[in-house]
This record gives sequence, structure tokens and C-alpha cells, in this order.
Amino acid sequence: MAYVFVGSFILGLLLGVRLMFFGAERRRIHAAGVTPLRRSEPATIAFLVVFGATGYVLIDHSTHTLVRDSLIAAAVAVAWAAIVTRLAIATARIRPAHDQDDPRFALQGRVGIVVVAIPAGGEGTICFEDAGETRNVRARDVGGDPIPIGEDVCIERVDSGVASVERWALVEERL
Repeated sequence: MAYVFVGSFILGLLLGVRLMFFGAERRRIHAAGVTPLRRSEPATIAFLVVFGATGYVLIDHSTHTLVRDSLIAAAVAVAWAAIVTRLAIATARIRPAHDQDDPRFALQGRVGIVVVAIPAGGEGTICFEDAGETRNVRARDVGGDPIPIGEDVCIERVDSGVASVERWALVEERL
């Protein structure tokens, strides 16, 4: 029976690693009010790990019968799985207080072309495509270097309507 407990423990750990990689959230969009969580996965993992650990400890250090040790391990595991499921549901319902996306970096990585030369330490203008529309934005080089007309640039961020850009050739070298 020790093999059953050890196997349960190891299977629970392996499923826990899988859960860490892929998460317990549902992949499809559901109606409002539906918890976006697959409850069975955290509960199953919690049950397997605690059943295996508790059962192994009980058969090693207990004078009870094997059936009694198994029932005690199962009861402890069910209780722990219920607690873990409640915690997972409570955690899934937490909504962030504000949007974490920084609008300054919305255009990061976009490639544009210099249409008004960027002088050393000054501003010029770049042109790029955004949602099928051509946009012109004031720009300055992140290193303060001059960039001539026609040079391809990569946008790093946009602060107060001014794009911080870097020559595409330099970015391409790093890739």
C-alpha cells in the first residue's frame, strides 16, 4: 500500500507542475457571474498530494490497520481539497484595482520611418502604420544621436506625444 501512497503523492506533484504551467482558468469566455476556474484540477491535486503524504506517514508510524490509515488519509485529503478549492475560487474572483497596461508602451516595437530628420538631442518626425492608418508623430532618438530622413526606426515608448525611437539597424543587431 505504500506504493499507492507514494504514487498518489508523485502524481499529485506532477499534476501540480502541469497546473503551474497551464493554469486552472477556463480557456473559453463564459457568461457573467461564472467563475473562470476549473475547480476540479486544484481539488484533485490537493487530494492526491495530501492523501499520498498522510497515508505514507500513517502506515509508517501508526499501529492502526491499513484500512483505517487509508480512511484517515482520505478524510484529511478531502478536507484539504475543500480548503484549497475555496482558496482557488476566492483568488479567481479577485479583480485588479486598475489596468496594468502602461499606455506609453502601446506602440513599443512598431517600426516607422523618419520623415523629418531628428537632430542630435532634438526632435524630428516619424511616420508609421497603426490600424491601417498612417500616423505622424514627433520623435527623438533614445541615445540623443541624429537620424537622417528615410532611416527606419523602432519605437520604444511614446511620452506626451513624443516617440522615443532607436535606429532599426541597432535593434536588428540585438535580435
